[in-house]
Amino acid sequence: MELKIYELSNNCIAELISPEVEIREIQDALDMIADAGALGAGSLVMKKENLTPDFFDLSTGIAGEILQKFSTYAFRLAIVGDFSEVSSKSLKDFIYESNKRKQIVFVESVEDAVEIWFGGRG
Repeated sequence: MELKIYELSNNCIAELISPEVEIREIQDALDMIADAGALGAGSLVMKKENLTPDFFDLSTGIAGEILQKFSTYAFRLAIVGDFSEVSSKSLKDFIYESNKRKQIVFVESVEDAVEIWFGGRG
């Protein structure tokens, strides 16, 4: 697994840049939080392809379990991808509500996450 670190003012963001890594269960999320935290990061950016497809099927409960760990450890998470074609109303609502709270965001780019979290300062 490879993490790229960005330092913005007094904030450190880790970006997962290993396409072969897939977060499939809670322990994977905890490992990711621990690895990024060990590098000084308090925020993590990953592509939606790094998440099991079951994550996006809210009926599985995996999204809630994984995201609860990020909330518990006060760790920001940005999931980068194109979410414009999401057809599930419950997933659309979930993304909308998450983006309003700003701790866990669904965005199109790393830059979008930085803008939401830190107002674009860097």
